[in-house]
Amino acid sequence: MTDVSGDQALTHSLFEALHPLLRQLNAERTISPGKIGVLRHLAERGRATTTELAVVVRVSPQAISLAVRELEGLGFVERAPDADDRRRAWIEITPAGRQKLARESSAGQGWLDRAVTERLSPDERKSLAAAIPVIRKLGAEPAND
Repeated sequence: MTDVSGDQALTHSLFEALHPLLRQLNAERTISPGKIGVLRHLAERGRATTTELAVVVRVSPQAISLAVRELEGLGFVERAPDADDRRRAWIEITPAGRQKLARESSAGQGWLDRAVTERLSPDERKSLAAAIPVIRKLGAEPAND
């Protein structure tokens, strides 16, 4: 039997530890995490429909349509009509979008590099390295059985 109250305390502590880190990392960025998620998905997986992007970014179809329009206005994505179904449009990342994604992705990296180097002892850095696979596992999509 698991200790639910212990698990809840653990998850609360984890959230409280991650929140200021995420706030600091996002403070260095110039576009929202959702728009970065759209650009990252398009860069890693190729073109997508707005419906697919809404599922990936976990927002409503209306929100993704607005985000795509804004990214399109900035020149970071473009629409391409589907060759077989004229009702469908594909969203594709542009070279400018790839450059923006690279800049946004590295925006907080410098701060994090300095924080790890300056604030953590060698033993603490080893502990952090050991925790990374566990943190990745928490963020991974569950397998579809």
